[in-house]
Amino acid sequence: MTFQRPKRERANSSAFESEFALETLKSDRLRVTILIGAVTATLMSVLILAVFSFEEFQRAFHGDFKKFLLTVLIVFTMTLGWLAVERSTINQLIETRARGNVLMQYASAFIETSIPTVGMIITAHFLGPIYSLFTPAPFVYPLMIVLSALRLNFRLCVFTGLVAGLEYSLLAIYVINKVPATGVEPILSGYPHHLAKGLLLIITGVVAGLVTIEIRKRISRSFEMVEERNRISRTFGEYVSPVVMDKLMTLKPDLRSEKRNVCVMFLDIRNFTSFAEQRAPEEVVSYLESLFEFMIEIVNRHHGVINKFLGDGFMAVFGAPLSDGDDCLHAIAAAQEILTRVDLEVTHGNVLPTRVGIGLHAGEAVTGSIGTALRREYAVIGDVVNLASRIEQLNKQFGSQFLISETVWKAAVDSLSDALPMGAVQVKGRQAPIQIYQVA
Repeated sequence: MTFQRPKRERANSSAFESEFALETLKSDRLRVTILIGAVTATLMSVLILAVFSFEEFQRAFHGDFKKFLLTVLIVFTMTLGWLAVERSTINQLIETRARGNVLMQYASAFIETSIPTVGMIITAHFLGPIYSLFTPAPFVYPLMIVLSALRLNFRLCVFTGLVAGLEYSLLAIYVINKVPATGVEPILSGYPHHLAKGLLLIITGVVAGLVTIEIRKRISRSFEMVEERNRISRTFGEYVSPVVMDKLMTLKPDLRSEKRNVCVMFLDIRNFTSFAEQRAPEEVVSYLESLFEFMIEIVNRHHGVINKFLGDGFMAVFGAPLSDGDDCLHAIAAAQEILTRVDLEVTHGNVLPTRVGIGLHAGEAVTGSIGTALRREYAVIGDVVNLASRIEQLNKQFGSQFLISETVWKAAVDSLSDALPMGAVQVKGRQAPIQIYQVA
């Protein structure tokens, strides 16, 4: 028997995709912001160099440096304007939690990656075609490719690398074919040198894309870990110890229904009905909390899980969802410590005079997370649960506090030398009597 959670899984997947799309937009905004900063810094550097080295540039540009500078200022201004519009658009998408248009993303990648190409074409007009390939402009391509990784999209990264590599290679081929290089080393003005640079740009785009895949995997894995912790926390609430919670997170047990051997504990506070009848609800709650606080801590410490509260008691399970093979021993130790602690707290005046009854039984049960997407809980279902409850109720018949079944006694016989056999006892709802032992 299996309990599936398709609706919740689809909801979690949808929530992840929505949040991831939002974070991708924020990452893309950071990329554009960095580009704006880089373009602004480059523009300022060009202006400073123009002021302090104007004569040298004037000679290098054959007296047309002013025209070149004006053209560069126009291109930089248009670039900054485009980036500002792009950033504003991304901000609007983030505010409305909308998804970006895929075609616009590719158009943006093409325009931005073409900026160095435009720069080389302008430089070729003023400085000389072959020399444009050796200006700082080609070094902007790797910057564009690296920043494309912030888009967290493999295809966009590869596309950026392709645009950079192909534009540079085609421009180099055109320049070398149309204008023979003079005064330049043949190896630097030949096809292999520039085609190799273009190929490296394409490879860089692929590598950037692979990096984004790894980033997405890690983000997805982190989300799954958080969701797994939330799922376990939703299932067990505050009723397991930190040690058990850590084990659950490490082992990631399947919380779907399965058969397990468990030891079930039922604990009941005696005369609770008459106690509650004579007191205000606030007093009743305070009384229960004073008892449950240390009882829960004891159950947790002995590797048990409080499965449900029953108003004047609780049901705990040992051996699910994790087991170390000594479930009955843990349950017995927890029960004995609870009885001792109750007497101690009463003696010290920390709680009102209290008497409890505890019953244990071990056996096979179906355990798992049961319910719907709206409400789920970790349940333990089977005859072992019903019989443990009946055994606890027998404490009233025998005037005892702690009774166990023969199954539990056999599992821990070495530590129960003082256990008193009560013989075969008829249990309500069962035809055959069962062997019962009194521990306290």
